[in-house]
Amino acid sequence: MAIILGIDPGSRITGYGVIRQTGRQLSYLGSGCIRTRVEDLPSRLKLIYAGVSELITQFQPDFFAIEQVFMAKNADSALKLGQARGVAIVAAVNQDLPVFEYAARQVKQTVVGNGGAEKSQVQHMVRNLLRLPANPQADAADALAIAITHCHMSQNVQQIGNSRLTLARGRLR
Repeated sequence: MAIILGIDPGSRITGYGVIRQTGRQLSYLGSGCIRTRVEDLPSRLKLIYAGVSELITQFQPDFFAIEQVFMAKNADSALKLGQARGVAIVAAVNQDLPVFEYAARQVKQTVVGNGGAEKSQVQHMVRNLLRLPANPQADAADALAIAITHCHMSQNVQQIGNSRLTLARGRLR
């Protein structure tokens, strides 16, 4: 069993999603958004750090998964996004959580089956995969999708490791 905290970083809205993985079974534990309504960036970063730290204390996750930075058209936006990611990662590292990063296209490919999927498609698939009564808010759905991707990727790594172990013993399954 493992608890995964997924983060969709943003300087104004940071989505979060928490799931439990038990074997191949995924269970929804919580999701939402950290909203920073103040104007100055340092204060927003402080709120993101505090919010992520609080989530880690509340849910006690085993793994921290976050979306990688993508190149935005606006350099200023990309820099602010990078800073928001940075404070979220520091919050995880300060509590000794292993950090995993996933590209947005990889997350969409894993959850929807299409790396260019729309946000509404991600919301719909997250709802179905976690058996939720309604679509989660877009940023929270993205964070849940990041956590789901981590579960999927960690299962693949475990299967590859098991195959190598079997081959090392001289047997091919």
